[in-house]
Amino acid sequence: MSGKTTEISNPGDTKGEPKKFNFDYSYWSHDGYKEENNGYLAPSGGCYADQKRVFDDLGRGVLDNAWKGYNCSLFAYGQTGSGKSYSMVGYGANKGIIPIFCGELFKEIEAKRKAAQKDEEYQVSVSMLEIYNEQVRDLLNPKSNKKGGLQVRQHPKKGFYVEQLVTAPVNSYDDIDAKINEGTTNRTVAATNMNATSSRAHTIFAINFTQKAANPSGQSMTKSSVVNLVDLAGSERAESTGATGDRLKEGAAINQSLSTLGNVIKALADESTGKKGVMVPFRDSVLTKLLKNALGGNSKTVMIAALSPADINYDETLSTLRFADRAKAIKTKAIVNESPTDKLIRELQEENKRLQDALKSGKLQVTGDEGYMSKDEVEEMKKQLELEMEEMKKSWAQKMAETQQENQAKEEVEKKKQQERKVIPHFWNLNADPSLTAMMIHFCRPGSSKVGSKNADITLSGLSIQPDHATITNKDSKVTIQPAIKAKVMINGQVVNKETLLHHNDRVLFGSTHLYVFHHPQDFAKHMKEGNTVEAPTYEDAQQEIAQESGLMTSFGSGPKGKTDLLLMDELVKVLPMVTEANAMSEELDKKVKYDIALISPQARGLREGRTEIRILMRNMENGNEWLLQQNDFMGRKYLMQEMYQNYIEGDKDWDVPKDKDPFWEPPETPVLIGTVHVYLESLAYLIDIAEDLELTDYRGCTQGHIRVEICPCDGKWKMLEDEFVDDTSELINQPLRLLVKIPHAYGLPARISKSYCKYSFYLDQKATESKEIQGFAKPEYKHEQKLTFNPVTKQFTEYLANEKLKIEVWGRQKDTAVKTKVPTRDMMAREKTSVQLLKKEEENYNHAVDVNVHKKRAERSDIKLAKIHQLVKDAQKEKKDTISVKDLDIILNSSVRFKGVSDAVAVTAKRKEAMGSKTSQACSLQ
Repeated sequence: MSGKTTEISNPGDTKGEPKKFNFDYSYWSHDGYKEENNGYLAPSGGCYADQKRVFDDLGRGVLDNAWKGYNCSLFAYGQTGSGKSYSMVGYGANKGIIPIFCGELFKEIEAKRKAAQKDEEYQVSVSMLEIYNEQVRDLLNPKSNKKGGLQVRQHPKKGFYVEQLVTAPVNSYDDIDAKINEGTTNRTVAATNMNATSSRAHTIFAINFTQKAANPSGQSMTKSSVVNLVDLAGSERAESTGATGDRLKEGAAINQSLSTLGNVIKALADESTGKKGVMVPFRDSVLTKLLKNALGGNSKTVMIAALSPADINYDETLSTLRFADRAKAIKTKAIVNESPTDKLIRELQEENKRLQDALKSGKLQVTGDEGYMSKDEVEEMKKQLELEMEEMKKSWAQKMAETQQENQAKEEVEKKKQQERKVIPHFWNLNADPSLTAMMIHFCRPGSSKVGSKNADITLSGLSIQPDHATITNKDSKVTIQPAIKAKVMINGQVVNKETLLHHNDRVLFGSTHLYVFHHPQDFAKHMKEGNTVEAPTYEDAQQEIAQESGLMTSFGSGPKGKTDLLLMDELVKVLPMVTEANAMSEELDKKVKYDIALISPQARGLREGRTEIRILMRNMENGNEWLLQQNDFMGRKYLMQEMYQNYIEGDKDWDVPKDKDPFWEPPETPVLIGTVHVYLESLAYLIDIAEDLELTDYRGCTQGHIRVEICPCDGKWKMLEDEFVDDTSELINQPLRLLVKIPHAYGLPARISKSYCKYSFYLDQKATESKEIQGFAKPEYKHEQKLTFNPVTKQFTEYLANEKLKIEVWGRQKDTAVKTKVPTRDMMAREKTSVQLLKKEEENYNHAVDVNVHKKRAERSDIKLAKIHQLVKDAQKEKKDTISVKDLDIILNSSVRFKGVSDAVAVTAKRKEAMGSKTSQACSLQ
């Protein structure tokens, strides 16, 4: 970043020119900072932009415009983890734009109040909402939230608004801070209970700022400003998720808001360039309705585009820059919102009375997003209008008094909680979003406490939580946990099913999503007294423990990790909880589907080197059919699973959906990769034909059948060359060469395969060659032939034959032979888990027996050698010799030389493996 210019270079094209984008500001905040004693990150002489600088450049202008009476909006866009929430909210001592804005606003209000004239008044109220899956939730009043979310209505003058959204009066920065914490806590509870991902939700924090003062002529004037501070969901999931993902994505509301926002930005940018007839699709999503003023109406708007500097995020970072580049072309028309106070009050009273009279007479048909309102909704609106009329009769002082009384009660509860945290053992939650961590506290009071979804002391709800899930016992300051039968509880990554003593900072997972840290004040004090450093565990630490237990981390070994290994481990830690949740939803919805993580090595993909990639193995537990899903495809499905699961637990009779819309279903006719073979072509460079039956292996290195491959050099009439070969590959250069590729058949394919075909790309082929699709799995007869002519042969082609290999893939479609079973998915998974554990135990026993046998054999050989040495000594003593022949001793000690041929073969295999790398991948079964 240089000045106002941001440059981005493609890591895959180091010779290419960097792409340049110009903005009002370009900030670098990846490095170049120092941490001060209070935790604040300050510049260390470089180009680092700290939080103060960002606020001074952006937030200060928003604040000034709010005082002038303009509506203002500031929203952050970018992929998850790029720093949107850090910019908007901040973390610890590094406060973001929202808290600094609120603090500065009240500083200025207090200064003005000291010198205020009669009837001069400054009113501030706040609201906080979240949009998840196209549903609006009020974060300051969770009790008002209902199935389908709060309704979005349209007012002729105000535009789109959320019905029944709480707007809370505040009188100081502390009041606002308390409201933000309250909203964040409610957001955490909702996200955990609904199995929702916080990075997929949009949060809008709105500040309504009203100034009342007399104008020069003495007339009371009201100047108002609405400041929308928007933290958008991660942008990376809004992109296409592939062919299968598109089929499911049609019904996925989770992506709708960001997709529509992109369309709105494009349309507004086109409109600003003078393009005629542009339709701006504000109505296509809840988010764009509520941001209509911010994007194309009465508002001064600032957009922050948060970027990731990681090379693996190049495509998403470039996409964000292009989005921001389009957005800067948008022009809004902000006006000062100022009117005589009496007029505003009179208009509002008249509007409310008109609506009430019309509703009572039944002459008014009010429409919302879904068309005309139902009778229940009309009654609800009547009550709402009555409440609004009552509120209008109250003075601002009365409203503040009521709010302060309510806040005081909440403050007392919060103070008591904080005091109790110092002496009573308790759990605090961990979340992937740091701002949602430690927002939920559950105390382990003396005696026994029930954990469960119903009638419990510690009430948890959501995935895999049973009505009676576990019992926490606090006796003599020792806290134990006893899981109920079949209840899922993990401590420090280990599954527990018996009473277990808890220690300070233990990580406890209840069900599939409730992840907590156990805090024991007495243990903590003891550690501190002994001078031990006690660091609080992080979400990533806890997930890494769970991944370790699942066997996912074994492939990394215990030595130092390279950059690619660290990136893969980080990716696994993010994907693992999603797969665990998908399995838990499959269990509860009885979908007979299981998901596992598959690590696909570059060699398994036909590459000599590269990154190991993560795929999700989806398996039908009734018939064994399986599919390897791309991560984006799986994540798109998971959001639909969450929607389906939420409908299920809310008692919706229509929670289940048709197969073609079901994220747990995949058509059996979807092509799957059965396996691959690699044909070494070197002999063709000497005009020697290839004719082999090759083992077909899948990504795990497991045999999935065999395939016959024949490639022979031919003459001009396509007859195989007889007794013709060359001594040096250079003899082929500038000569014509004809090759006939034959794939007669395969045999021994998996029984679940109904049809199959093979495909490959030879040399510089841009498009893969495919055989005909053939029925059957025992011995499908492909009878495939392809004639290839190279005239003349080039040096590049001879190098290809000498050094490369031809990868042939066999693809198939699976049988639709569902064996319906009444066994619940939960029991099927439990049986499978038991089988896996037994297999692991058998493998351990076998390996132990092998080790014992090896040691036994070695001991026997040592005994034999020792006996021979004893005999050698005896013979020397008989012959009255003082020395033993070194040669004789060497023969005895190296008597295993007959095994040299085997060791040489092993060494050759090792060299070959080292040259190519491990061709096998892993499929990890998550229990």
